[in-house]
Amino acid sequence: MNDDTGGGFRAADGASTVSEAVAGAILTIDLGAIRENYRRLKARLGAARCAGVLKADGYGLGAAQVAPALAREGCDLFFVALPGEGIALRNAIGHGPDIFVLNGLPPGSEAEVAAAGIVPVLNSPSQLRAWRALAGRIGRSLPAAVQVDSGMSRLGMPPADVEALAGDANAFDGIELRLVMSHLACADEPGHPANAMQRLEFDRLRGLLPEAPASLANSSGIFLGQAYHYDIARPGAALYGINPTPGEPNPMTPVVQLHAKVAQTRGVGKGAGIGYGHAYRAPAPLRLATISLGYADGWHRRAGAAAWFDGVRLPFVGRVSMDSIILDVSAVPAGRLGEGDLVELIGPSQSVDAAAGHADTIGYEILTSLGLRFHRRYVGG
Repeated sequence: MNDDTGGGFRAADGASTVSEAVAGAILTIDLGAIRENYRRLKARLGAARCAGVLKADGYGLGAAQVAPALAREGCDLFFVALPGEGIALRNAIGHGPDIFVLNGLPPGSEAEVAAAGIVPVLNSPSQLRAWRALAGRIGRSLPAAVQVDSGMSRLGMPPADVEALAGDANAFDGIELRLVMSHLACADEPGHPANAMQRLEFDRLRGLLPEAPASLANSSGIFLGQAYHYDIARPGAALYGINPTPGEPNPMTPVVQLHAKVAQTRGVGKGAGIGYGHAYRAPAPLRLATISLGYADGWHRRAGAAAWFDGVRLPFVGRVSMDSIILDVSAVPAGRLGEGDLVELIGPSQSVDAAAGHADTIGYEILTSLGLRFHRRYVGG
């Protein structure tokens, strides 16, 4: 059965809800590659612990499948974004690993979060007060992390709030402080001065709080060096094969492949209008193939990219539709490509990062946008 507890996870046994026969496209997720990426990151971290970030359903790849794969490599600390994700993950993997909720506690969620045994990352004094009040009502201490804003201006307690807490002897009554963390805004730009400035501010702010393990580095932050590793690193994108060092060779191994089925082929003459608005007209007689994948599946309408077949590049022609894309397959020998054949959208010929570049976005958005109509095939697990 599918877990419909609010996090949108795939079936716990790895089965897809859409069979390969009826699906328009197939998404292959290599759990062995995720494990290898975890090993590479862990080796780079040395003595620091390596967590796993599973927000947005494991970056769209299925947190209920990714978490056990990481656990086999010794990962026992996971981060999600929202309490609903944390509760769904807890239901999927059971008790044991720690699950931290990065976006903290929405008002009124405290009792449900505590009952699920997940750990909120407290981002404001009001969240801290609410968590402390619950601890008082139930008569036991509650675990928490605190996020401080070291310069990203997104989540976390601003410096003035941290300084005020430092003067409150009762601020953490009933709270078991498990972690003090912050988040780097420019980690994918190693030379950006904000990185060192945030590290120094993080050191200052955590020095005002009760002693606890510290965490600053995300995927790219791991590659800034040991000074950024602290006690715990929180890689997400790098686990899933996205390059954490843009502009340099990707140190991670690819995790996903996406193949779409050919729905129909045809020939058109010179001047034929192709797709909505006739945005493209055939400059010569062409052979076309329409594939069963479109913007409803997360392939961005603005992504003027290509597919691949037998090493041959098949450019998109016309606009990306909701459920289909038209390819120019004239470079493939006549009769070689037909209905039901698979063309590659992501794989050895075109990485996630390359596909993202065609859409003027990042690999994170590509992965988390991939739709629910695919047949999902898990390998290497």
